[in-house]
Amino acid sequence: MFKNVTAIALGAAAGTLLRYILNLWTLETGYPLGTLLENTMGSLVLGALTGYFFVKVPAEWLKLGLGVGLCGGFTTFSTYASDTFYLAFEQSISAVMIYNGITLIGGISCALLGMILGHKLASRGHVKRGERA
Repeated sequence: MFKNVTAIALGAAAGTLLRYILNLWTLETGYPLGTLLENTMGSLVLGALTGYFFVKVPAEWLKLGLGVGLCGGFTTFSTYASDTFYLAFEQSISAVMIYNGITLIGGISCALLGMILGHKLASRGHVKRGERA
């Protein structure tokens, strides 16, 4: 239990720091580009981890540290919601629709792409049970 909680805490600290750095780099755009990138990139990484872990089962603490901790600390639904209202009040409804469309379609597409890539990466040289090499 302690190992799991420690892995989650360390992963979350790293993910949050990465999110903060990405936001600093994109702050001057006047558009919530940082949040958009965080959520789509986070979907890609979590998808890749999920696909990889379908084939190669990791230690529980590693899975929790990377998935719940790192990806959970890096991605942000609350900022996405806040940015949606910012765009509605400061820009336009069309900006909101574009932002939400890119976030939703991009996030799901990146998660699927990540799962496919993670599964392929883990399957290289992996022999299924009952098969011969």
